[in-house]
Parts: sequence; structure tokens; C-alpha cells
Amino acid sequence: MEELATLTRSAGAQILETVMQSRDRPVAATLIGSGKVDELKEKVRFLEADVVIFDNELSPTQQRNLEKALDAKILDRTQLILDIFARRARTREGQLQVELAQLNYLLPRLTGHGAEMSRLGGGIGTRGPGETQLETDRRRIHGRLRQIERELEKVRSSRSTQRRQRQAVPLATIALVGYTNAGKSTLFNHLTGAGVLADAKMFATLDPTVRHIVLPSKRRALLSDTVGFIRNLPTTLVRAFRATLEEVTEAELLLHVVDVASPHAAEQTAHVFKVLAEIGAEETRQILVLNKVDLLPGSDLDEQTVAQRILGEVHEHNPERVTAVSSRTGSGFEKLIESLDQMLGVDPVARALFRFPAGEGGPLHLLHEYAKVLRVEYGGDYTEVEAEAPESIRRRLASYMADQGES
Repeated sequence: MEELATLTRSAGAQILETVMQSRDRPVAATLIGSGKVDELKEKVRFLEADVVIFDNELSPTQQRNLEKALDAKILDRTQLILDIFARRARTREGQLQVELAQLNYLLPRLTGHGAEMSRLGGGIGTRGPGETQLETDRRRIHGRLRQIERELEKVRSSRSTQRRQRQAVPLATIALVGYTNAGKSTLFNHLTGAGVLADAKMFATLDPTVRHIVLPSKRRALLSDTVGFIRNLPTTLVRAFRATLEEVTEAELLLHVVDVASPHAAEQTAHVFKVLAEIGAEETRQILVLNKVDLLPGSDLDEQTVAQRILGEVHEHNPERVTAVSSRTGSGFEKLIESLDQMLGVDPVARALFRFPAGEGGPLHLLHEYAKVLRVEYGGDYTEVEAEAPESIRRRLASYMADQGES
């Protein structure tokens, strides 16, 4: 219920009352019992509430019956998340993905509602797909769905081409994953210097962002900030955001960000592991990033102790590395970047000795830019450089490499 309240506030609504009911089984017609319906009706009338939001997913019949009984707009969890996504999407791809999810969700709910279901208005839950008029018949809606799928297929094709181009160059891709509002965007900004929106609201960043980072070995890598996961993410959204989730499945390394200050950290972490398994990324190597450690008492504890204390049995998934950081203060970032450098297998780094003839400034500059130079000696006819260089640089400068036993 706390999470539902956070989602509701993220959508711009003011919460007037919270109501819970425990039942052995849901009522087919209204989900909740008739007595609870009467109680809600009185609360809606007394508080002059405009909207009643359910944490469960409602069937079209339940939604219609509740709207009739309570004389108020009824939203379920899925509609609420769709509305937030509609507000957050900025790129054309994101807007198409949200529209696709909205139409797939609303299509079975058009029966019996007609134009009433599709008119745009003020408040949450009323942000329709925009271009499509939902009061048109099903044939036109299905036509729009096919059109969106074609446009998204072009996006996926473009992403595939970009991915092949990236793979032609030895650049590893690192994806930030984690529960929504875990601090991924703040972490992303610290690592890349990007100006991605970092907000306490859920799904503050929806569209994925990719930036270059330079590791201590001078290797370049691509860091991708992805949409946050959430409990019971609607299946319509999972399908719609397939192209975005491909950035996670194709990454060589995942930075799994956990808000260790949250009282629900273990449950949220378990859910992220579950989603990663569902999209086929459970075998991808991970660094578990314990974020917001500055908010914990006894912050001098080591990472493994914090992970065991906060996550308990969930930590048995045993990521290869655990590191603690504070996105707010910047502590722990140096160790995190070193861990990234050590775990990336793309373009492996090795120590090598190079000899450049006097006047060969270009290759020497390339080595200084893309490798970690350890020693430089200037001779009469040549310059000798010892460096830790990525394999791609060693290949490009193979003609200048000297036998390690020569010097």
C-alpha cells in the first residue's frame, strides 16, 4: 500500500484515505465485498473524492460495476502505471511503447463504455494515447496497433544495427538495473556526468540513455540507464518495452542497484532477480551496488555484512561482486569503477612494451589516450613505453611492440 501511495503521488494525485480489505477470495462482480463497497461509497461522498485506485488489476466488468456503485472514476494498478509512463515518455520510441500498452489494455474495456472510456480530461488516468480516438470502432484501433508495431519494429531494427556497429568496435555495454527509485539515475549521472533527471518520484526516467565512460585502464565502455522494475509490472508494458529491455539482455555486465535504506530492500531485490530471469538475463554477470549506505547506522560495516544484514536469503543469488556507494555523497565510486574495469572481459587489458621511432608521435599519442602508461624512456632513436593496453590497441600497434625480454 505504501508503494501504491508513492505511485499515486507520482501521478500527481492527493491521497485522501487508504482502505484495505482481507478476503479469502475476490468477489467476481466487484473484487471487494458488498459491505466494503457501501463503506467506500460513503467515504467517496464524504471526502468528495474524484478517483478510487485499486492495487489489484480489475477486470472490465469489475471496473464498470465499481464505477456505477461508487459514482467515481475507478483505476487499477495497471492503469495508474500506464498513466505515469505516459507522463514520463519523452522520445518517440517511448511514446509509441506507452501507446501500444495503453491500447492493448483499453481495448477489452471499450465494451459497454463507448466514448465515455476514451474521452480525454483532467486528472490522472485520463491521459489517452493522444493520436488515437478511442471512441472509434475496434477495427480502427486494431489498425493503429498494427501501425505502432511496424514503427516499433523499425526501432528494433535500428537498435540491432547500432548494436552490431558497437560490437564491431571493442566497447562493452554495462546496464544499470534495479527497482524503481533505487537511485539508478543519480548513480548514472555520477559515473558519466550526464544530466539525466534524478527525481524521488517513481519512473522519473523512462526512456533509456546511453553514455560513454572511461575506465582506469583507459578502456571505453557504454553505460545504459534503463527503466526501473516494479512489483507486478503489467505484462502489457513488459511486451511493449521489449526493445528497451534488450539493452539489458545484450549487456555484458549489470550494475544491480539496491536501495539499502528501504525497509523493503530484500523484497525489491528478489523481484529484480525474478524479472531478470523472465527476460533471460539471469546469467549475466552482476555487480550488486548497495546504494544509500550513508543512511544506514554503522556505515563502517563491510559490503558483505551489509548485504547479508539487509538482503538476507536474497543475497544467496551471490553476485560476483558487492560494493557499497552513496549516490548523494559520492563515496564508494572509486572502488565501483575499479570493479567495473576488473570484471569487463571485452577488450582485455595486458601489459606490453612498445618502441616508437623518434618522430612517430601519432602512435605514441594513441597509446597515451587509450592505455595506462606505466613507464616512458627516451633514447636517441626511439621512445620506449611500458603500458597496460587493451587488446584492440595492442593489435593496432603490433608493429611497435617489443619483446618483453629485450630491454
